[in-house]
Amino acid sequence: MLRPEQMSKVSVAGSKRVMSDVIETMHQLNLVHITDYDGSWDGFQPGDSLEGADETSSKLVTVRALENSLDLEQDDINTAATVDLANADEQLEEIRTQVNDLDDRQNNLEDRRREIDEQLDQMELFADLGLDLDLLWGYDSLDVVVGEGDADAIAESLEDADHIAAFDVFTGDESNSVAVFGYPEEDADEDLDDALVGVPFTAYEVPEMEGNPQSNVADLQEERKQVEAELEKIDNELESIKINSGNFLLALEEELTIEAQKSEAPLRFATTEHSFIVEGWIPTEKVEALRQTFDSEIGDRLEISEIKRAKYTDASGHSEEDVHEEEAAATDGGQPLADDDDSEPAVMADGGKSDGDLVTVEDDPPVVQQNSKLVNPFEILTRAVNQPKYSEFDPTITLFLTFPLFFGFMIGDIGYGTLYVLIGYAVYKKFDSKALSDFGAVVVWLGLWTFLFGILYGEVLGLHFFEWFGAHPVIEKGISSTEWAITWLLVSVIAGWLHLNLGYIFNFVEEWSVHGAKPAIVEVGSWLLMLNGLWVFIFSKFGQGGKPEFLVGPDALLATGPLGFGFEGFPAIAGIIGLVMFGLGFAILVSGPWYEAVEFLVPLAHTLSYTRLAAVLLAKAGMALAVNLLYFGAYRDEEGFHFMHEYAPGYTPDHGEVVFGGLSNMGSAISLGPLQIGLEGALLGLPVYLIGHAVVLAIGGTAAIQAVRLEYFEFFEKFYEGGGKKYEPFGHERTHTSD
Repeated sequence: MLRPEQMSKVSVAGSKRVMSDVIETMHQLNLVHITDYDGSWDGFQPGDSLEGADETSSKLVTVRALENSLDLEQDDINTAATVDLANADEQLEEIRTQVNDLDDRQNNLEDRRREIDEQLDQMELFADLGLDLDLLWGYDSLDVVVGEGDADAIAESLEDADHIAAFDVFTGDESNSVAVFGYPEEDADEDLDDALVGVPFTAYEVPEMEGNPQSNVADLQEERKQVEAELEKIDNELESIKINSGNFLLALEEELTIEAQKSEAPLRFATTEHSFIVEGWIPTEKVEALRQTFDSEIGDRLEISEIKRAKYTDASGHSEEDVHEEEAAATDGGQPLADDDDSEPAVMADGGKSDGDLVTVEDDPPVVQQNSKLVNPFEILTRAVNQPKYSEFDPTITLFLTFPLFFGFMIGDIGYGTLYVLIGYAVYKKFDSKALSDFGAVVVWLGLWTFLFGILYGEVLGLHFFEWFGAHPVIEKGISSTEWAITWLLVSVIAGWLHLNLGYIFNFVEEWSVHGAKPAIVEVGSWLLMLNGLWVFIFSKFGQGGKPEFLVGPDALLATGPLGFGFEGFPAIAGIIGLVMFGLGFAILVSGPWYEAVEFLVPLAHTLSYTRLAAVLLAKAGMALAVNLLYFGAYRDEEGFHFMHEYAPGYTPDHGEVVFGGLSNMGSAISLGPLQIGLEGALLGLPVYLIGHAVVLAIGGTAAIQAVRLEYFEFFEKFYEGGGKKYEPFGHERTHTSD
């Protein structure tokens, strides 16, 4: 789980006469993560695409364009249906012609609809003026402008214009439409437009039409309805094509995608005139299966070599060990040693980068995370930071163990836990996307831990069900107990101390494996000494007088508190040793990358950051308390705080001091068995109660942000960088076609 699956680098070499067979076999195996040839070997060049690659790519573009036009999705078709790809070219051309014709008609109709909408806007403005259209154009000496503007400002501007002999302004009844008629002076060089400069006015082009504009509006509206009907008809025809041809298009796309992958594969190979070499990564346990498959499919015309077996001990992500002892056969200038009809020997280049005796293209192995089905969904959280490197520990298992634990501790409620489980399960079942289904599974785990802690806290939607049976919960949240609240702060600090130790230990092992003992001790061991030395001192009796009583001493909460187990603090000598450890760690740190010394308080600050667990616990409990207090009301007596759902409205002073009467206790008193409520208040307050808890549920979800922040910023920072390469084998998972 902590390490990825071990990978081996393999080389397949042979004559070009079998290259297409190798590509076909390799694609069907779907095992080899191909290493692209980088052009570094003397005498070798990247290969050329297989015959028909351009035609395949062109068809693939056509199919995807049709899917886009039809808005075709995986969920729209029956994946179990049988698809016949015989005469695929003819079927594709027929569908393309139909869809293109419909697209062209659709585009033309949409353009006409936009034109109609623009004409309607203007024609409605003309109709509001109450003037026939032929009165607004066709004059020799009279200027007419129509538009929208301020009629009073227009009239005032025309009165002040010396070159306008006479004018008239017509306004609309329901809009600010304006028609202006003006007679310029006979010898004037200016016209009506010049008189309106600077006036708030937007002019519209007057169509050279006759008749009542209202009838034109009716005609345009009728034409628009016809256009809408035609567009709806086209949509129905496109939907029919999608239903009838969707399976065919998706199957053809899959087949063409596979053919394109195969056709373009030689571009990733190293080739000469007569031979080729392809390298790639494969899980080590599958190497023999690969060799056997090639032997059975192609025979002895190939040279298959396991070049490297990746270890987890290199800074770049791997360290290879040669698998073969014999020197690989070299060629003269990269040419094959022989090329006749009876034998097609494998070839190796005589240049490029070498690993031992073998020539190879250098690259890091891809990563295949090894996690169980239970842990696997949490890989989405790891990859949200980055893909693990081959040399790094995979933190997914630690996320699985700690992230839901932190979340459940902070929320801890049977009701909320049940809701989180239901929400997560709904997301898990509803969406086909692996990312979303994994997210749903993670939410289910958060809900389960929330439910478990809810049992320990004895809470259902903030109500303490243990009290209903005259019992006490196993643990309390601390909303009404200072001792519990401070205890949870101490527990949070201890959890952070342990969590950070785990992160540093991971880093120490990685550094030791990759760089050796000295870098591991200087760069990581120093922080381990500082972290543990500091907190041993804090939890020790050394300097006890300056420390809080709840931390060390006979009254320490870990000794006599709610979770007390007799721990009064480490002995004073342990505290002294802790200070020495901290100082030694600091000295070791300075001897290496000294600039990190400015962060010497990280062991304190990052550990204290975990107190957010207790803070969110108390905050969420307080919000749930506020909602329940508002609805049920509460009273306080010598035993503590109690909701009033058992005593209202027949409450008597003997029960204690009322904190708040509660909405459910207002109105006409009725009895429901032992429970007494106020009918009107209970009904009217119910939406408040439900919405209040919905808000608490949503805000409580932000506890996930706090928990994952601790994972990413405090924990991951100690050992995890990411940046690995995802394992993407050459092949394709068929869903719409079969071999």
